[in-house]
Amino acid sequence: MRILVATAVPVERDAVARALTGMDADVIAAGVGPALAAAATATALATASYGLVVSAGIAGGFPPDAPVGSLVVADEITAADLGAETAEGFLPVTELGFGTVTHRPPEPLVRDAVAATGARAGAVLTVSTVTGTATRAALLKGRHPTALAEAMEGFGVAEAAALHGVPVLEIRAVSNPVGPRDRAAWRIGDALEALTEGFGKLAPVLESWKTV
Repeated sequence: MRILVATAVPVERDAVARALTGMDADVIAAGVGPALAAAATATALATASYGLVVSAGIAGGFPPDAPVGSLVVADEITAADLGAETAEGFLPVTELGFGTVTHRPPEPLVRDAVAATGARAGAVLTVSTVTGTATRAALLKGRHPTALAEAMEGFGVAEAAALHGVPVLEIRAVSNPVGPRDRAAWRIGDALEALTEGFGKLAPVLESWKTV
Protein backbone atom coordinates (compact mmCIF):
# COMPACT_ATOMS: atom_id res chain seq x y z
CA MET A 1 0.00 0.00 0.00
CA ARG A 2 1.09 3.52 -0.64
CA ILE A 3 2.47 5.94 1.93
CA LEU A 4 1.15 9.48 2.23
CA VAL A 5 3.55 12.12 3.52
CA ALA A 6 1.95 15.44 4.48
CA THR A 7 4.13 18.52 4.85
CA ALA A 8 3.06 22.12 5.31
CA VAL A 9 4.77 23.96 2.47
CA PRO A 10 6.37 23.13 -0.91
CA VAL A 11 10.01 23.41 0.26
CA GLU A 12 9.32 20.74 2.90
CA ARG A 13 7.48 18.60 0.35
CA ASP A 14 10.43 18.81 -2.04
CA ALA A 15 12.96 18.02 0.71
CA VAL A 16 11.09 14.81 1.53
CA ALA A 17 10.36 13.86 -2.08
CA ARG A 18 14.05 13.98 -2.97
CA ALA A 19 14.67 11.13 -0.54
CA LEU A 20 11.71 8.98 -1.61
CA THR A 21 12.32 8.79 -5.34
CA GLY A 22 11.20 5.42 -6.61
CA MET A 23 9.06 4.63 -3.58
CA ASP A 24 5.33 4.09 -3.70
CA ALA A 25 4.68 7.31 -1.82
CA ASP A 26 2.78 10.53 -2.36
CA VAL A 27 4.19 13.69 -0.78
CA ILE A 28 1.87 16.67 -0.49
CA ALA A 29 2.11 20.25 0.76
CA ALA A 30 -1.08 20.24 2.82
CA GLY A 31 -0.85 23.80 4.09
CA VAL A 32 0.04 25.56 7.33
CA GLY A 33 -1.84 24.86 10.55
CA PRO A 34 -3.82 21.93 11.93
CA ALA A 35 -7.12 22.70 10.21
CA LEU A 36 -5.75 22.91 6.67
CA ALA A 37 -3.45 19.93 7.32
CA ALA A 38 -6.41 17.85 8.48
CA ALA A 39 -8.57 18.87 5.53
CA ALA A 40 -5.91 18.18 2.91
CA THR A 41 -4.88 14.88 4.49
CA ALA A 42 -8.49 13.71 4.80
CA THR A 43 -9.10 14.61 1.15
CA ALA A 44 -6.06 12.60 0.05
CA LEU A 45 -7.12 9.63 2.19
CA ALA A 46 -10.61 9.73 0.71
CA THR A 47 -9.33 9.53 -2.85
CA ALA A 48 -6.67 6.79 -2.59
CA SER A 49 -5.67 3.84 -0.42
CA TYR A 50 -2.74 4.33 1.94
CA GLY A 51 -1.18 2.08 4.57
CA LEU A 52 0.57 4.84 6.52
CA VAL A 53 0.42 8.61 6.88
CA VAL A 54 3.51 10.60 7.86
CA SER A 55 3.45 14.20 9.06
CA ALA A 56 6.81 15.76 8.24
CA GLY A 57 8.62 19.06 8.06
CA ILE A 58 10.70 21.45 10.08
CA ALA A 59 9.92 22.48 13.65
CA GLY A 60 11.03 24.36 16.70
CA GLY A 61 13.00 22.25 19.16
CA PHE A 62 12.98 22.48 22.94
CA PRO A 63 16.55 23.07 24.09
CA PRO A 64 18.76 21.39 25.10
CA ASP A 65 17.16 18.07 24.15
CA ALA A 66 16.38 18.90 20.50
CA PRO A 67 19.10 21.19 19.12
CA VAL A 68 18.96 22.89 15.75
CA GLY A 69 19.65 20.42 12.95
CA SER A 70 18.52 17.37 14.92
CA LEU A 71 15.69 15.00 14.05
CA VAL A 72 12.71 14.19 16.26
CA VAL A 73 10.28 11.29 15.88
CA ALA A 74 6.99 11.67 17.75
CA ASP A 75 6.03 8.97 20.20
CA GLU A 76 2.99 11.13 20.87
CA ILE A 77 1.36 13.81 18.74
CA THR A 78 -0.41 16.24 21.06
CA ALA A 79 -2.54 19.33 20.49
CA ALA A 80 -0.99 21.64 23.06
CA ASP A 81 -3.48 24.51 22.90
CA LEU A 82 -6.80 22.73 22.27
CA GLY A 83 -8.83 23.45 25.38
CA ALA A 84 -9.70 26.30 27.73
CA GLU A 85 -7.83 28.80 29.84
CA THR A 86 -9.18 28.97 33.40
CA ALA A 87 -8.25 30.77 36.59
CA GLU A 88 -6.55 27.55 37.68
CA GLY A 89 -4.65 27.18 34.42
CA PHE A 90 -5.06 25.48 31.06
CA LEU A 91 -7.52 22.60 30.66
CA PRO A 92 -7.18 20.32 27.64
CA VAL A 93 -10.37 19.65 25.73
CA THR A 94 -10.48 16.09 27.07
CA GLU A 95 -10.95 17.44 30.60
CA LEU A 96 -13.92 19.40 29.29
CA GLY A 97 -15.47 16.12 28.18
CA PHE A 98 -14.76 16.32 24.45
CA GLY A 99 -12.61 14.69 21.82
CA THR A 100 -8.95 13.82 22.13
CA VAL A 101 -5.70 15.73 22.34
CA THR A 102 -3.14 12.98 21.72
CA HIS A 103 -2.44 10.38 19.06
CA ARG A 104 0.27 7.77 19.54
CA PRO A 105 2.11 6.33 16.54
CA PRO A 106 2.76 2.57 16.54
CA GLU A 107 5.57 1.83 19.01
CA PRO A 108 7.46 -0.58 16.70
CA LEU A 109 7.42 2.00 13.92
CA VAL A 110 8.71 4.74 16.23
CA ARG A 111 11.43 2.43 17.51
CA ASP A 112 12.54 1.45 14.00
CA ALA A 113 12.47 5.05 12.79
CA VAL A 114 14.66 6.17 15.68
CA ALA A 115 17.11 3.33 15.09
CA ALA A 116 17.35 4.10 11.37
CA THR A 117 17.71 7.87 11.59
CA GLY A 118 19.40 8.50 14.93
CA ALA A 119 16.50 10.76 15.88
CA ARG A 120 15.26 11.24 19.41
CA ALA A 121 11.76 10.09 20.33
CA GLY A 122 9.44 12.30 22.34
CA ALA A 123 6.27 14.31 22.19
CA VAL A 124 5.80 16.66 19.26
CA LEU A 125 3.33 19.39 20.15
CA THR A 126 0.91 20.87 17.64
CA VAL A 127 0.20 24.56 18.21
CA SER A 128 -1.93 27.05 16.32
CA THR A 129 0.27 29.93 17.51
CA VAL A 130 4.04 29.43 17.34
CA THR A 131 5.81 30.04 20.63
CA GLY A 132 7.71 33.34 20.72
CA THR A 133 8.60 33.88 24.38
CA ALA A 134 10.56 32.10 27.06
CA THR A 135 7.51 32.20 29.33
CA ARG A 136 5.35 30.37 26.81
CA ALA A 137 8.11 27.82 26.15
CA ALA A 138 8.40 27.12 29.86
CA LEU A 139 4.62 26.73 30.23
CA LEU A 140 4.48 24.20 27.40
CA LYS A 141 7.45 22.25 28.70
CA GLY A 142 5.92 22.24 32.17
CA ARG A 143 2.66 20.79 30.84
CA HIS A 144 4.42 18.38 28.49
CA PRO A 145 7.72 17.29 30.07
CA THR A 146 8.55 14.85 27.26
CA ALA A 147 8.07 17.45 24.52
CA LEU A 148 10.98 17.73 22.11
CA ALA A 149 9.47 19.92 19.39
CA GLU A 150 6.51 22.04 18.36
CA ALA A 151 4.98 22.42 14.92
CA MET A 152 1.59 23.33 13.49
CA GLU A 153 0.29 20.35 11.51
CA GLY A 154 0.90 16.99 13.17
CA PHE A 155 -2.30 16.74 15.19
CA GLY A 156 -4.43 17.69 12.20
CA VAL A 157 -2.75 15.03 10.08
CA ALA A 158 -3.18 12.49 12.88
CA GLU A 159 -6.87 13.31 13.31
CA ALA A 160 -7.48 12.72 9.62
CA ALA A 161 -5.51 9.47 9.70
CA ALA A 162 -7.44 8.25 12.74
CA LEU A 163 -10.79 8.97 11.08
CA HIS A 164 -9.71 6.80 8.15
CA GLY A 165 -8.23 4.06 10.32
CA VAL A 166 -4.68 4.57 9.04
CA PRO A 167 -1.62 4.63 11.35
CA VAL A 168 0.37 7.84 11.59
CA LEU A 169 3.98 8.85 12.18
CA GLU A 170 5.48 12.31 12.66
CA ILE A 171 9.10 13.23 12.01
CA ARG A 172 10.54 16.72 12.30
CA ALA A 173 13.89 18.41 11.64
CA VAL A 174 14.64 21.22 14.07
CA SER A 175 15.19 24.63 12.48
CA ASN A 176 15.11 26.86 15.56
CA PRO A 177 14.83 26.73 19.34
CA VAL A 178 11.40 27.06 20.93
CA GLY A 179 11.41 30.34 22.85
CA PRO A 180 12.03 34.02 22.11
CA ARG A 181 11.44 34.70 18.43
CA ASP A 182 14.83 35.33 16.80
CA ARG A 183 14.83 34.85 13.05
CA ALA A 184 18.59 35.30 12.93
CA ALA A 185 18.89 32.02 14.84
CA TRP A 186 16.76 30.05 12.38
CA ARG A 187 18.58 27.48 10.26
CA ILE A 188 15.88 26.51 7.79
CA GLY A 189 18.28 25.36 5.09
CA ASP A 190 20.14 23.10 7.51
CA ALA A 191 16.86 21.67 8.78
CA LEU A 192 15.62 20.93 5.27
CA GLU A 193 18.88 19.13 4.51
CA ALA A 194 18.49 17.13 7.71
CA LEU A 195 14.93 16.28 6.68
CA THR A 196 16.11 14.92 3.32
CA GLU A 197 18.91 12.96 4.95
CA GLY A 198 16.57 11.61 7.60
CA PHE A 199 14.01 10.41 5.08
CA GLY A 200 16.77 8.78 3.07
CA LYS A 201 17.59 6.67 6.12
CA LEU A 202 13.92 6.21 6.96
CA ALA A 203 12.93 4.93 3.50
CA PRO A 204 13.77 1.23 4.20
CA VAL A 205 11.68 1.39 7.40
CA LEU A 206 8.74 2.81 5.49
CA GLU A 207 9.13 0.17 2.77
CA SER A 208 9.13 -2.64 5.30
CA TRP A 209 6.13 -1.17 7.11
CA LYS A 210 4.09 -1.50 3.95
CA THR A 211 4.48 -5.27 4.11
CA VAL A 212 3.42 -5.60 7.77
